[in-house]
Amino acid sequence: MQNLIDRIADGRLDADIVRIVSSRADVYGVERAQLARLPVTVIPKSTPSFSDAVFAAVREAQPDLVVMGGWLHLVRIPEDFRHRVLNIHPSLLPAFGGKGMFGHHVHEAVLAYGAKCTGCTVHFADDTYDTGPIIVQKVVPVLDDDTPESLMERVYAAECEAYPEAIRLIANGAWRVDGRRVVATSEAL
Repeated sequence: MQNLIDRIADGRLDADIVRIVSSRADVYGVERAQLARLPVTVIPKSTPSFSDAVFAAVREAQPDLVVMGGWLHLVRIPEDFRHRVLNIHPSLLPAFGGKGMFGHHVHEAVLAYGAKCTGCTVHFADDTYDTGPIIVQKVVPVLDDDTPESLMERVYAAECEAYPEAIRLIANGAWRVDGRRVVATSEAL
């Protein structure tokens, strides 16, 4: 989130953040949002009909896009938000994705597998973990002396480039979903 706040502030990303929705009040993202004077709504995971409550708060803010960051809960994407909810994952999906695969878990799995490259994926969120159509991917080499922490640092740098790129592509409307692929149309080229 801080990456997007900074890019909007310095003009590198033409966007507005209209609301932050979090499942916890005690996370650093909420503090960052408050420091940036952004409106925050907290909906605890224990809330009945959690997904409905989340998207009620989203609808109230009337965003063009929903950008997930650090969101570790599966939510049902309502039809009116289909292909309007972006998520980022710290690997080249479909590899190293799914329930429980977040943060250091992903990087540990990449290293344990012996992969020579990893990266990040921005995709449309759907009703399962990490399976929506892919918008942007960035490749990061895995170095022989990598630790989960060193790999995470380089993947995070790639994420800081990939998310704004995906937001720009989707916001300009020059794309279509073709099966599992998000294809840039001629207007985007």
